[in-house]
Amino acid sequence: MPPTETIFVEEGEILDIEVEQDLLDVNKKLADVNRKTFDSHGIKVINVMGSIGSGKTSVIQELIKRLREKYKIAVIAGDVSTDIDSKRLSDAGATSIQINTGRGCHLDALMIKRAIKKLNLDETNLIFIENVGNLICPADFPLGEHLKLVIVSVTEGPYMIIKHPIMVKEADVLAINKIDLAEAMGVNVGKLMRDALTINPHVRTLPISVVQGKGIEELIKALKL
Repeated sequence: MPPTETIFVEEGEILDIEVEQDLLDVNKKLADVNRKTFDSHGIKVINVMGSIGSGKTSVIQELIKRLREKYKIAVIAGDVSTDIDSKRLSDAGATSIQINTGRGCHLDALMIKRAIKKLNLDETNLIFIENVGNLICPADFPLGEHLKLVIVSVTEGPYMIIKHPIMVKEADVLAINKIDLAEAMGVNVGKLMRDALTINPHVRTLPISVVQGKGIEELIKALKL
């Protein structure tokens, strides 16, 4: 079984910069450094974002199972506490690094910079970053990724897309998960997709169901994997 490791972020820890510097600007510069590192090792990185319960871990888990023969996969899993998701992804066949953020509501580029030091980048060519369950804060913090995958679930209601326009604007691919529950929830999947395209005409939207195995191959194609 691939190794799993946890990084603990101390409460109150901030980027090691002068306090007068702009936090977002410094994060962007660190993200650019991360991107150069990934590119130099030929690693594709996908930042997976979504609310708690949207199914991020299950989607990544299914992607790992279908891609583990083709790619050398690692996962950096962010959560406020526990390593439950990291262990699930390790069991699926990926090397897994857990970042516990404490009270932090998102990952930042410095956390990723530290995490990748614990990976053998020469033995990795695909990294999924599972961001902290939140559809607000992560939008402002690029990590050096190549693609942003946003996952929403029909169980989050019919207004989930229009309530989080900033995240949708940032997305390259938007997957609407748990479509097997759409009828029971009274949610129109087509309407969610149209809402997303109204906000971001360039986003690739697609309906999926991990439970039924629907849309996963289409998601793989959308992510250019």
